[in-house]
Amino acid sequence: MAAQVVRPRGPEPAMVPISYYLLLAAALFCMGMFGVLVRRNALVVFMCVELMLNAANLTFLAFARMHGDSIGHVSAFFVIAVAAAEAAIGLAIVIAVFRSRGSILVEDIRTMKH
Repeated sequence: MAAQVVRPRGPEPAMVPISYYLLLAAALFCMGMFGVLVRRNALVVFMCVELMLNAANLTFLAFARMHGDSIGHVSAFFVIAVAAAEAAIGLAIVIAVFRSRGSILVEDIRTMKH
């Protein structure tokens, strides 16, 4: 005979509305976009791109929770994989540019002339 799980009766915990998740994701994405457009350091630009990708992940997961399916989770997993590849390749490029030029400012990288 299996034991039954007794759950206490009372009000169910309130769920956070999806609009809160979307507003947070929009704020994160805007902060990341602002950093990409304004900052001059290449490492900070890469961190801002990562922030934008994480905001996209938050929207995927919020809509997956709302619809009750796993498509958003799969999409977020692929975005995480792309972000990891972008970080690895981007960091390798930044290190190579720093070794050759001694600076990682975006203006120095744009010219690409000796």
